[in-house]
Amino acid sequence: MSLFVEGLRQSAPNSGMAEFQEVMRQELEGSMHRELEKLIATGTGAEAEISRKDFEGFKKLFHRFLQVKGPAVDWAKIHRPPDDSIQPYEKIKARGLPGSVTESLNRLVVVKLNGGLGTSMGCKGPKSLISVRNENTFLDLTVQQIEHLNKTYNADVPLVLMNSFNTDEDTKKILQKYAHHRVKIHTFNQSRYPRINKESLLPVAKDLTSSGENGETWYPPGHGDIYASFHNSGLLEQLIAEGKEYIFVSNIDNLGATVDLHILNHLMSQPNGKRCEFIMEVTDKTRADVKGGTLTEYDGKLRLLEIAQVPKAHVDEFKSVTKFKIFNTNNLWISLPAIKRLQEGSGIDMEIIVNPKTLDGGLNVLQLETAVGAAIKSFDHAMGINVPRSRFLPVKTSSDLLLVMSNLYSLEAGSLTMSKRREFPTTPHVKLGSSFTKVHDFLTRFESIPDMLELDHLTVSGDVTFGKQVSVKGTVIIIANHGDRIDIPAGALLENKIVSGNLRILDH
Repeated sequence: MSLFVEGLRQSAPNSGMAEFQEVMRQELEGSMHRELEKLIATGTGAEAEISRKDFEGFKKLFHRFLQVKGPAVDWAKIHRPPDDSIQPYEKIKARGLPGSVTESLNRLVVVKLNGGLGTSMGCKGPKSLISVRNENTFLDLTVQQIEHLNKTYNADVPLVLMNSFNTDEDTKKILQKYAHHRVKIHTFNQSRYPRINKESLLPVAKDLTSSGENGETWYPPGHGDIYASFHNSGLLEQLIAEGKEYIFVSNIDNLGATVDLHILNHLMSQPNGKRCEFIMEVTDKTRADVKGGTLTEYDGKLRLLEIAQVPKAHVDEFKSVTKFKIFNTNNLWISLPAIKRLQEGSGIDMEIIVNPKTLDGGLNVLQLETAVGAAIKSFDHAMGINVPRSRFLPVKTSSDLLLVMSNLYSLEAGSLTMSKRREFPTTPHVKLGSSFTKVHDFLTRFESIPDMLELDHLTVSGDVTFGKQVSVKGTVIIIANHGDRIDIPAGALLENKIVSGNLRILDH
């Protein structure tokens, strides 16, 4: 960020400086408004109208960005949440289920965050269209899960996809294949905001188009945008009119995020005046999750604390597994009427995430984003539920993909569950090297997915391929040095082995 802007965002040492800073903020906001109007003028009809609506949200975010002084949180105010504010899942489950869950299901909507592309895994188009298990994509599995619910309980749970301008067109094309499934599918688009020059803090876009060179000048502003864009789409109002009361929101690439009837029953069994408006599913941290957002108590309310908000002096404390034992899975249960009330009132206050990026031409830009879970402090009777790790099964990398494709998991009605044949319920730690990053390369390196039922840890680095019916058990490390290649032969059993560049196999 420019020194000028840094100075603008610091606490003023005296009233004269404060007045000067306020004048500069107003100047910047005025310049931003004029630039946005110029952009709108390059569009036509519906496109310009949608952008105008989007820009209203962006202006509010930009205004708050300029007002922020210093760190987002006062560390001295951060406390561990009261014990009763985060309930263990076992306690929720122990209450059992009512004779019929159909009525509860009929008041539920499943929302999947579907704005991401598969580029980090070397794929084009929406990430939700990547095949993850038996030729099924993330979207296929989601539809199968909800269809199974609707058929089993004679219910009507719809699926809503929050797309971005990057994923909307391709997603809508593919939805035709589900026309005869027992799931109503709705979509709406999250907002499209302009990336801003890191130095001038003005938009870098020249017009409203999202194609060609201008494409990378726009961005979807994080999943915290769901509240405003859902409300603006008219779909929120429509679903409330249909008698829907809660949404279950999760990332479409989290294969553990299925509808849990016990959590739903907990929501529905609260007395009307004390209805919980927001549940965040959290789970116990492991060393792999130290950067995940956590729940804290702040000014007497539950608050999501992200690593980006933590003062540098306290980052190690934040990562501590002993002080902050849980992290946010981004599986959220939220009241629809509460979203409507808050959106029609003063809105929902979420901390701003400033995400720096460098465009292909080398220009440094900023994205102003928000996170859906950060809204927890705005809702009444909010709580966390500490759920089993099995409800957090994200597929972000090819290492994750290897796990969910393997015999560690069985697939039934779109849901993956840990195989009963595995003695330990923990997920093995898998780290595949850069040769496996792209899905296409990953698939060509495995003639078949290895047997991983007894695996604890697998590290693979370099030019390595696997033949058919390989088994890996315990801790296995395979490292091909630069210029070397290792082909694990068909039928090989590797148990507590280190395989090095010349294919020597050593006991670990």
